[in-house]
Amino acid sequence: MSEAREVTFRERIAKNRRNSLLLIAVFLALVTVFGYIIGYAWTADPTGAVFGLILAFAAGTVSGLLTYFGGDKIVLTASRARQIEHDDAPVLFNVVEEMAIAAGLPMPKVYIIEDSAPNAFATGRDPEHASIAVTSGLLQKLNRDELQGVIAHEMSHVGNFDIRYAMLVGILVGTTVLISDFFLRSLWFGGGRSRRSNNGGGQIQVIMMIIALVLAILAPIFARLLQLSISRQREYLADASAVQLTRNPKGLADALQKISGDQEVLEAANRATAHLYIVNPVKKFEKRSRGLFSTHPPIEERIKILRAMETGGIPETSG
Repeated sequence: MSEAREVTFRERIAKNRRNSLLLIAVFLALVTVFGYIIGYAWTADPTGAVFGLILAFAAGTVSGLLTYFGGDKIVLTASRARQIEHDDAPVLFNVVEEMAIAAGLPMPKVYIIEDSAPNAFATGRDPEHASIAVTSGLLQKLNRDELQGVIAHEMSHVGNFDIRYAMLVGILVGTTVLISDFFLRSLWFGGGRSRRSNNGGGQIQVIMMIIALVLAILAPIFARLLQLSISRQREYLADASAVQLTRNPKGLADALQKISGDQEVLEAANRATAHLYIVNPVKKFEKRSRGLFSTHPPIEERIKILRAMETGGIPETSG
């Protein structure tokens, strides 16, 4: 039964990785096509449309560098997290050390968010520059096995490079928004006026202008949907990987049950950081979201899968 469970874990991990890579490929294609169409609409010249690609590349490079090297610090600061050492929270620190050793990863920095709502997240650009933040409510309301399950889940995000995925996808979303905003604003300053005298070129530019305008409005929404889809995929993967580390699906299942059932509101969380947490901290939104706009897979489904693992099985999911 244990061997069968390992096969299931490997299959689930492989499936989620394939799906995430596919979604990122779609993302890159979206940004590339979007940049070219806007360049053509702006210059009325197929060759000049390369300007759009250069703009997309420049915007992506600048926002990418800023996010890659400073994104985790921004998230931790916005979440009002403070870094701690062993003596500040010995149990938490020991559990993080245990899971780092079990995963074969460097010890991440450990942070505490002073908030009574139980929750946690991981951030950083790679395992060597990773941080795990938990709320004080998580330490107060979970027992050691449950805390171990949560930390294993977050350590799995680190080990599976989900933190880097989240950062890269965030860069792509930000690039899409920047290009859209630049194009829409440029229309107010005469951008996109025809530079060709022949009717054929002018007609093509008008068509491309309409397409570019539609994309400028819809692309950020589509990009956000892809971001949420990737986020949901990675949560399933982290749950499965966490059980591999702890060999105790009950601990994580009980933790998810407690966190999702807690009525406290996590004041430090917002829509921009909600997808990072192990359970969506925006309670009202989580209750309404059961599809494309959800940052997490249904918590009931995650718990159901983990309960099945306790007996050596695992049901099929839509994720």
